[in-house]
Amino acid sequence: MSKTIKIDGVDVPFEDGQTIMDAALAADIYIPHLCHKPGLSPHGSCKLCTVDVDGRAVSSCTMPASEGQQIANNTPALKEVRKTIIQMLFIEGNHLCPSCEKTGDCTLQALAYHHDMLDGHFPQFYPRRNVDASHPTLIIDRDRCILCELCVRASREVDGKNVFAIAGRGIKRQLIVNSPSGKLADSDIETEDLASHICPVGAILIKDHGYEVPIGRRTFDLHSIAETDLEQVILKKTVHHDA
Repeated sequence: MSKTIKIDGVDVPFEDGQTIMDAALAADIYIPHLCHKPGLSPHGSCKLCTVDVDGRAVSSCTMPASEGQQIANNTPALKEVRKTIIQMLFIEGNHLCPSCEKTGDCTLQALAYHHDMLDGHFPQFYPRRNVDASHPTLIIDRDRCILCELCVRASREVDGKNVFAIAGRGIKRQLIVNSPSGKLADSDIETEDLASHICPVGAILIKDHGYEVPIGRRTFDLHSIAETDLEQVILKKTVHHDA
């Protein structure tokens, strides 16, 4: 007999070793998240996947599922906390959606729509961080980076490389390249690598592929983020650029 947890009153089966997020995704239950990706080690940094477990707030991507857990995922309080986190991510970078190549395919933008976010609420930081366009086919725009570390983990755990890392503290914390010069051109990253495609925002982009899918026909233009299989979004992009 399978073990179960309850998410918003629904019985959800799980296997030993699964997290709450793993069990929820397997049961087609959407828990908002930015830094989580099936197949990569859990990170727990974005805190968007926070749920209430027996009255205690935990990150569902790192919390192991346990028999009998009573989990709340869609309370007004949790939705408000998630919305605030998204607003803070927007004001900490330069996320100008209408002019961004990632618009319509951006997870952060889709989460903002999902949480009915109309503005950033907080004063805008307007940071100035270096753009790295040294690589022949890839570009890093650090003003858009949300420090989810998906590219860091994808490079290490899937691509078998160590292209990216995070350095600095506070507002000076940023994505860096592990190469002698610190430039992307001097790293061993390739366009086919998962790290080149996994960015949920527009921080890492392919230079020679832009605006090919018209705005209005992109992933999150057609489907809400709760309906979209992000695994397939990444897969389609990888296949497209390999062709």
